[in-house]
Amino acid sequence: MSVIEAEEERPGRAPSLHSEVLASLRDFIVEGRIPDGERVPERELCERFGVSRTPLREALKVLASEGLIELLPNRGARVRIFSAADRRELFDVMGGLEGLAGRLACERATDAEIGEIERLHTEMYGHYLRRDLPAYFRCNQAIHRAIVAAARNGALSATYETFATRAKRIRYVANLGERRIRWGEAVREHEEILDALQRRAGAELSDILFHHLRNTQAATEPAEDGAPPEA
Repeated sequence: MSVIEAEEERPGRAPSLHSEVLASLRDFIVEGRIPDGERVPERELCERFGVSRTPLREALKVLASEGLIELLPNRGARVRIFSAADRRELFDVMGGLEGLAGRLACERATDAEIGEIERLHTEMYGHYLRRDLPAYFRCNQAIHRAIVAAARNGALSATYETFATRAKRIRYVANLGERRIRWGEAVREHEEILDALQRRAGAELSDILFHHLRNTQAATEPAEDGAPPEA
């Protein structure tokens, strides 16, 4: 099955070729299929997705606007490299936004919304047990977006989306590699997130979400020379 075939169809209408290519290419980059700083292999991706270069290049322009790639004049595109300062700044902002969303969600979420987040958490945990990182990550991100949606604040949601795609690749990569934070730690933090939300403990959930983002950012930093990988 191709990447495009694996994409979920949007309810009510068939997705356009542009939206299919964009979603598939975004996932391909977020999941680290192309290393940081490497050129985007247009010909190979056209063959993989079964499209011409025109829709692929249109998708690349969107991903450049989202901050995932950089367009090179007359030389195609390459995956953006995020410096340590870039990551710190981005996750400080994301932590603040998610912390506010958590506080508001505790005030405004319906019982049904909290129940859906619990369902997503259970599904995510199943993917964790099967070590299916792509499926786990999709549920993980759905949980974070559901909390933001439950905050019922349009300005917050719009601002969050501005940064979310850019952070998505970094969050995904934080679960990979010997020198990354253990995957299990993120799962335990999500258990704390769900518990605080169910108790509608707004201030507590805000702190948990902020530190969850800080921990994710820390997991992207290389270990000090000579230091053992985190256990």
